[in-house]
Amino acid sequence: MAPRDLVLITTCGLLCVGTVMVQSAGMTVTAPGTIMDLATDRVVVLALMAAAAFGAGWLLPKGWATRRSVAVGGLAAATILLVAVLVPSIGREVNGARRWITIGPVGFQPSELAKWAMVLFIAWFAVTRSGGLRTWSRGTLPAAAVIGLVCGLVVLEDLGTAIMIGLVATMLLLASGASMKHLAAVATVGAGGVVVAILAAPYRIARLQTFLDPWADPAGAGYHVIQSMKALAGGGLGGRGLGTGIQKFGYLPEDTTDFIFAIVVEELGFAGCVLVVALLAGLVWAGWSIVQQQRSPHAQLLALGITATVALQGLVNLLVVTGLAPTKGIALPLVSSGGTGWLLTAFMLGLLARLDPTPRRTARSPSATPAGPRL
Repeated sequence: MAPRDLVLITTCGLLCVGTVMVQSAGMTVTAPGTIMDLATDRVVVLALMAAAAFGAGWLLPKGWATRRSVAVGGLAAATILLVAVLVPSIGREVNGARRWITIGPVGFQPSELAKWAMVLFIAWFAVTRSGGLRTWSRGTLPAAAVIGLVCGLVVLEDLGTAIMIGLVATMLLLASGASMKHLAAVATVGAGGVVVAILAAPYRIARLQTFLDPWADPAGAGYHVIQSMKALAGGGLGGRGLGTGIQKFGYLPEDTTDFIFAIVVEELGFAGCVLVVALLAGLVWAGWSIVQQQRSPHAQLLALGITATVALQGLVNLLVVTGLAPTKGIALPLVSSGGTGWLLTAFMLGLLARLDPTPRRTARSPSATPAGPRL
């Protein structure tokens, strides 16, 4: 099986799991014991749009992402939207964080665009500056300035996504041959910025304390992770059954988004856990196979950036849901509910599949079959 086919299969698999589980986790009892409301139409439409986005990424010309207008223009647009979301009349506040821009009935999350725009920009920048990438003035400094600007805007409301953007961008610079000494200096400054961001927000300090001991405040700061662990434990080997989970009925916050994996395990048990992890692992393996087969430096960096982003995002989400990392709003790729996340992630995975250089098999006609030895 070609890696691009595995990307297609795992992407469709995760979207199917996400479509089913978001509907299940979104159940609400509208009358005691009688009616349950499902947001079926919206979820199905989003899944179909994500599938179309994957196809659009697959059909794009391979040289599309190398264009300066795409790399620079995409990141500039993301930066403008990150500033716009902070304006009260434009940005929409959800759960105390202003991360959304609403255009009519459609909600858009600029940090999602920034995450993928940074991958496109760094891949383009590293190739165009290959001659001076190891220098400070032409290589590391301008890249660090762009990364710092974007991450600085994102961190105002979403520290986890900002850290992920910075880590992936630094990884791409390192893979492209940038000076490790320069990157270490930049990473030190970035780590200092993270510490300042944590100390400046009491709720972030509380999350760290909760991570160390969630039972110190089980009804307050520790409530979220405790309910998640209850859902995981309640699933057992066989699960409670699809649609029959308990924690989604007002106990587990963010059950359709950041903590949907807990609902998967509660309802589908160990089999659901293995299914999601296997699909993510298969997707990452396919992406890494595509990275290794690239001959173009730009295509290799782009494939690496897409693969690393999906892998890191999936890993962080699983660690948070299982209580192995502090609570952060990092979605499970293509499973957690989210229109912007599904569409952009599916598009970039389609682009990843497009980068696969494996020759396509063609059917051999009977006339082309070599004749056997004559007797």
